[in-house]
Amino acid sequence: MSALAFGCGPIGGRGLAARDDSVAALTAGWDCGIRHFDTAPSYGDGAGEELLALALRDWPRHEVTVSTKVGRVRMAIEDRYGRPEGPCREPLFDFTAPALRASVHTSLHRLGLDHLDMVGGHDPDDHLDLAVRETFPALRDMSEVGAVGVGTTSVDAARTLVRLGAVDVVLIAGAWSLTRRGAAALLDECAATGVTVLAAAPFDSGLLARDEGRYLYRPVPPDVHERVRAMARLCAGHGVRLRQTALQFPLRHPAVGPVVTGMCSPEEVRDNTALLGTPVPDALWAELDQLVT
Repeated sequence: MSALAFGCGPIGGRGLAARDDSVAALTAGWDCGIRHFDTAPSYGDGAGEELLALALRDWPRHEVTVSTKVGRVRMAIEDRYGRPEGPCREPLFDFTAPALRASVHTSLHRLGLDHLDMVGGHDPDDHLDLAVRETFPALRDMSEVGAVGVGTTSVDAARTLVRLGAVDVVLIAGAWSLTRRGAAALLDECAATGVTVLAAAPFDSGLLARDEGRYLYRPVPPDVHERVRAMARLCAGHGVRLRQTALQFPLRHPAVGPVVTGMCSPEEVRDNTALLGTPVPDALWAELDQLVT
């Protein structure tokens, strides 16, 4: 089984019009040993779940882990992955117990499933009191839900939920990567309490995968760009690719289970799987660490 999990954000964002390409990417993931597929209702306004459903029907249910989310009803930009400069709209959130129950049942219908292996509160950062009071207890009470988790970019919100014992799983994005180490204390706390961690966005939304990429869905600051180019030079000196080290870095912490990254094509899936399985020289990690302030 791969240490890579398939994030359905990018395929959801480009919608059902790219159905065949998306299903081909998902199928390649399965063929490469990926068994965890992470999605959310807000990925393409339901498209991420509907596309995953097309692939799920060909796989043994007991061999696949499916995680989705509740609370974030709509993204501010419909396709922040493929068209990050697209037209903005008002993001929508609803962390009330009735809303999350309805969301879970809608997700089950879209996915064609009778249970979900994990459901996480999606970016509850500005709604934490409500989520603690209603969302997470209600998820615990639903027989259709396995593990209860949170998916967020906020280390502080995740640490609060871990300390309260509200979650079994933390999906943390944009905070544990080659360039961003802000989740270190969170990961230590998760390791101490037995909370599983999924480290998402190992490429920092693109820059660590391709030099012309974006950084946290925004233009790249010059100092970050220069630091990443220095990292790429170090990697080349050791005969490895920056993308390779970016994928493998999150796994250096014992709390981290799968690394979650969005993928859009079979070629991308196969490349990432191969890079994750090719060792990085130990000496390189220490050199890379010196470039992080």
